[in-house]
Amino acid sequence: MNAHHGTESFDVIVVGLGGLGSAAAWHLAASGHRVLGLEQFSFGHDRGASHDTSRILRHSYHRPDYVRLTRHAYDDWAHLERSADERFVTTTGGVDLCPRDSSIPLTDYWQSLDAEGIPYELLDADEVRRRWPQISVPEDTTAMYQERTSIVPAARSTAAMQRLAVAAGSQLRDNTPVTAVRHGAHGVEVDTPGGRFSAGQVVLCTDAWANTLLAPLGREIPLTVLEEQVTYFTPTDPAPFAPESFPVWIWLDEPCFYGFPCYGEATVKAGQDCGGPEVGADARSGSTDLDLLDRLTRFMGERFPLSGRPIRSKRCLYTLTPDRDFILGPVPGAERVLVGLGAAHAFKFAPTLGRMLSELAADPKLADTEAYTTFRLDRPALTDSQYPVNWMT
Repeated sequence: MNAHHGTESFDVIVVGLGGLGSAAAWHLAASGHRVLGLEQFSFGHDRGASHDTSRILRHSYHRPDYVRLTRHAYDDWAHLERSADERFVTTTGGVDLCPRDSSIPLTDYWQSLDAEGIPYELLDADEVRRRWPQISVPEDTTAMYQERTSIVPAARSTAAMQRLAVAAGSQLRDNTPVTAVRHGAHGVEVDTPGGRFSAGQVVLCTDAWANTLLAPLGREIPLTVLEEQVTYFTPTDPAPFAPESFPVWIWLDEPCFYGFPCYGEATVKAGQDCGGPEVGADARSGSTDLDLLDRLTRFMGERFPLSGRPIRSKRCLYTLTPDRDFILGPVPGAERVLVGLGAAHAFKFAPTLGRMLSELAADPKLADTEAYTTFRLDRPALTDSQYPVNWMT
């Protein structure tokens, strides 16, 4: 592409440097591309979804294609650990707890694991209580245990991928918001308050802010942004909640809750999935929601009575597609612009999706292969206004 007068030119510009964008910048640079990464806030900010500590890495999913993708996720986290010379994966095992008449069928999960040959155990309520006396479940509860479920650190691993991207030759700039993206036949131009940049391709990993840049390109995504909340509890005796004694857990019902053993400190972290209020990307409270706190505290007192009292809460954004599938592909009609969006369950896949975006940038024909077609921007969930919303994962 011929650079605009006074602009800097790159092979690929990555916009948004949370987990997905940082992973994409790293893989692109490691593949030999000249990469510019632009982040509108400071590195490590808490305005999106890649801050704070723990995230769940698991095989347990409701569809075989996602279970298949988790195989790559474990491999790509191992590659990240080797590349950064740091440990990120803490294996705890994980238990999915499903009460009778749950609105989220456990059958979908174990059948998907069966389809991909992933081992698991089905447990009744007595066995759950025997293995983990910290958990109080109703008699009619069924559970599924998977031994490889793990914890990965959000902020620390994102920072590591940024360091690797820089070491591979990327230029990363924070506090540099993108105000416009212009797609042309031979390349893309990106405007910021500090100047204009050009590239052969742009990768947008802007999550809740995606439509700000996509709308002028003629494509808006039907996104719902929720302001979610996690809370940390202080058990009187942390030992029973240590990672070697207590699993990551998910309560499969509506409402759906999830939580972690003690990780990095003597607290137990828990939250509700898709329970927060709808907000705008730049219109959020950032403060503790007392209704969410009360709902979670009552649940924890009933199901995890030794978890203790809540001591602090943190907010984050969930950016949801109607089908809660990822977005991973080119913008129709503006194919030099690629979008990576995680639909509020992607951090476990961050190194994998970053690699896939890098591979797609190198070979656009991959957009028509099985690994990518589920996540296209022109799928019915993103184009049919009557598409039924389903946020189950």
